[in-house]
Amino acid sequence: MKEVLRNAITEAFHEAGLAMRAHDFQAAYRWIERAHILTQRMPLAHAKSHWLMLNLGLLTKDWREVAGQLPRIIAALLFSKIWVPVGNTGRASVSAFAAM
Repeated sequence: MKEVLRNAITEAFHEAGLAMRAHDFQAAYRWIERAHILTQRMPLAHAKSHWLMLNLGLLTKDWREVAGQLPRIIAALLFSKIWVPVGNTGRASVSAFAAM
């Protein structure tokens, strides 16, 4: 099972990178949201998903997304092992405390 999860995470980050380079920002967000859900209990990978969302916010000039990702990066590093709202996509447009 761990290998399946690891492969899914690798695929999600890889596809997000491809979509970002192709300027397909909607697809990039979908892949990063998937990576976010899969990595919620892994502090570094979880923070990476928020870092990529922050970068997408910068690329698309979505300042709400940028501002929303800054505290989420810190929270991901500090709280991922303690508590996460299961299934939350990690976007700034969604409450950081809402399970989905």
